This record gives sequence, C-alpha cells and structure tokens, in this order.
Amino acid sequence: MKALLLENVHPEAERILNEKGIEVETRKGALDTEELIDALDGVELLGIRSKTQVTREVFDAHPELLSVGAFCIGTNQIDLTAATEHAVTCFNAPYSNTRSVVELAIAEIISMARHLTDKNQAMHEGVWDKSATGAHEVRGRTLGIVGYGNIGSQLSVLAETLGMRVYYYDIVDRLPLGNAQRCDTLEELLERVETVSLHVDGRAGNDSLFGREQFERMRPRSLFLNLCRGMVVDYNALRDALVSGHIAGASVDVFPNEPKSAGDPFSSVLQGLPNVILTPHIGGSTQEAQVDIGRFVAGKLSAFVTSGSTTLSVNMPQVQLNSAVNGTRMLHLHRNVPGVLATVNSVLGSHGINIDRQQLSTRGDTGYLVTDAANGVTREVIEQILALPETIRLSTIN
Repeated sequence: MKALLLENVHPEAERILNEKGIEVETRKGALDTEELIDALDGVELLGIRSKTQVTREVFDAHPELLSVGAFCIGTNQIDLTAATEHAVTCFNAPYSNTRSVVELAIAEIISMARHLTDKNQAMHEGVWDKSATGAHEVRGRTLGIVGYGNIGSQLSVLAETLGMRVYYYDIVDRLPLGNAQRCDTLEELLERVETVSLHVDGRAGNDSLFGREQFERMRPRSLFLNLCRGMVVDYNALRDALVSGHIAGASVDVFPNEPKSAGDPFSSVLQGLPNVILTPHIGGSTQEAQVDIGRFVAGKLSAFVTSGSTTLSVNMPQVQLNSAVNGTRMLHLHRNVPGVLATVNSVLGSHGINIDRQQLSTRGDTGYLVTDAANGVTREVIEQILALPETIRLSTIN
C-alpha cells in the first residue's frame, strides 16, 4: 500500500505509516487538480493540509483511492459528497492545533490593544515613541467570539483568565463555558463587544459572512481578528473600515487566495496599514501542534487500513474496531436501505460461514458493515457480495 503526503505534513506521520508497512511519498507544496490526478497513480492513501483541493474530478479519476487525511481542522478543501459516493473515508484533526490557534489569537489581541507592531516598526526605524496614547489593557474589555466550537470555546476560557468579558454567537446552541454569555444574533454580538474574533468553519453558508454591513455595526475603534477562513470576510470592506478609523486594528491569518508554497509572492489590500497584523496562515503552525496532527491523522489512516476502524471519520458511518483480525474481516460499504444485513448474512450462511463478530453503523445514505469470519471466505463469496445492488465497496483484511 502507498500513501502520498503533501504540503509539508510532519515527518511523524510518515514514521507511523511506515511502521504499518505503508510506502510513503512526500511533497512539500500543494498540487492543483491535474497535478494531483497525475500524482495519485498507484496511491491508496492521500494526506493533505488546507491548500490542496480534492475535487470530484480527482475521485472520478482514482477509484482505487481508499482514504484522505486532512492534516488540519477544516475539510472544506475535500468534496466530501464525492468522497462518500466513491467510498473514500476521510479524516481530519479537529482538536490537535486548537491551543496553538487560541494562543495566537490572545497574542494578537494584546498586540493590537498595545499597538505593539507600530511600536516595533518605529524602533526599527530609529524612533523612540514612548507613549501610552492609544494603548490599553485587555482586562475588563469585551470579546465577541463568532463560532463557539473547539477553538472559540477555548479562546473564551483563556480570555476570561485575562479578565475579559466574553460574548459568543453560534448557529448551534452550545453550552457556554465559564461566564461567557450567548448572543441570539450576530448583530447583537457586534453591538455589545469591543473585539471580534471569527472562528467559523468553511461551509458554503459562511462565504462572505462578514462584510461592510457587519463592520459598520461594530462599535467605533473596535479590534477585529480572522483566524478561520479567508472566504468569510470581505477584506476590501475591512480596509475601508481601517482607513476610516472605525476599526482600530485587525489581525488576519487567512486569505481567499493563498500562495501554494512557502516563499511564493503574496499580495493583500491590507498590506501597509498601521496596527494590522498579517500572518501566513500559521494559526496551527507550532511544532507541538504539527506533531500532534501528524500523529493523530496518520493514526486514523493506519487504523482504517489495518482494522477497518472509521472512528472520527468526517463522512462515513463510525465503527470502532480495536480487536485483532482473526481469519477474514469484510468491510462492506453499502447504500443504506432495508435488508442489506440480512442479505449479506444469507450469502455467508449459504456458504456455511460462521460469523465471529459483526458491527453495523449507518450515516445518511451510507451503511458500513464489518464482519469477522474465522474461515470459509472465498473469492466466490466476495464476488457474490460485490454483486449486490446495494454494494458500494467491499474490501477484506486478513
């Protein structure tokens, strides 16, 4: 079995996959669609980060692909509908870089409140600007978090330890941590807080979530952060709000169009503005986070191909399998319609196969049946199950 890892996935991932006997090819940068299609010849496992787009065209060209691992939080760069239709199991790392992103957000809030970037630039230019004008503590100030998931909720906790008052808005009814207060609408949040930090996912509904209207609703001289997705914000509108002085500072880590590789040229309408921090999508780029992500996603990929476990898959029914394979394990992805389990067991029974262990899980239109049999699983049995009209993919582990 062969894996392809792109975009500088941490070497820990390669080590874990190698230990399972998987051959690994690594590449530093992202690939466009045609490059990816060419690179996937003979590959069963694909590892990416945030820039490589795995489209329906890619899945159509490579029916042999078994699994895609996103070595990051988001999965909007993968066409999950197409992946499921092609029986490709996808994983991500929903927790591993949470702390790194939160620490960057805290650092940037403090830096903007104290105008540290402006002070730093002045010092490098030989200007001694020792002044308290425009510099503020964050203690006692209000923070509004848009998106109260893994990152937003942890930011809430750390911000409170600094003495900030936290409000949040999320389309899901999430339990507040600490003393955080939920806002019923985004508009309510924007009118109550002095700092806004975005932590939403990359679903289509969040495209252009934050634009001119939202910036105008923010309180005068507020601070703004986007460390989630570039497509969420209208950066021309942000520039206008910064130039007018309505927004006092901004920190941006993500952009609608990002360079494919380190060292490539970058351009943004936000360049050159005072009290604006621009970083190259490094929210989760700490050594600790990258090691954890490499270990976590590679572990999911290796567990899937060695045992069939789909625990924490983002698109497939979840079956947790920690037991060793004795005999033959059949992994049957099928359309979720009534009678599939009975039909498969009828096939096995007609061949005198005794079932040692069996698990079935469903998710939407897809079902996943895992069956362990000590003996008797012949090619004829496999072909009969493959021929069932409900079968999407059948693989075996011995």
